[in-house]
Amino acid sequence: MSEYNCDNWVVIKMKGDDPHYRLLVGTSGGYLDGSSWRMNSGITEVNETDDNYYFKSSSGSTYLCYKESYRLRMNNAHIWNRLQELHGDKVEMMPEDTDWRNMDWIIK
Repeated sequence: MSEYNCDNWVVIKMKGDDPHYRLLVGTSGGYLDGSSWRMNSGITEVNETDDNYYFKSSSGSTYLCYKESYRLRMNNAHIWNRLQELHGDKVEMMPEDTDWRNMDWIIK
């Protein structure tokens, strides 16, 4: 199980054969390591503090996401664009004002 700190993030609803929600995150790197992106295995739970959300994924990893950082940036926008190209209307970016704490993360 790993823990990741995310500089920017969005939640994507995957509406294909196995519907679920996934976290697409970006991290800003420095001179030596550069920026990167990551997509989790599927959201199973979320906890909240004053400034952060902690998303748990089906793989057991935890993602620390700053509430004020819900957005695409250069480090993850190209992945969102590619998902749209590949899956069309079977992917949907959730609105920023979604109540993450009261989501049913299991899509039936």
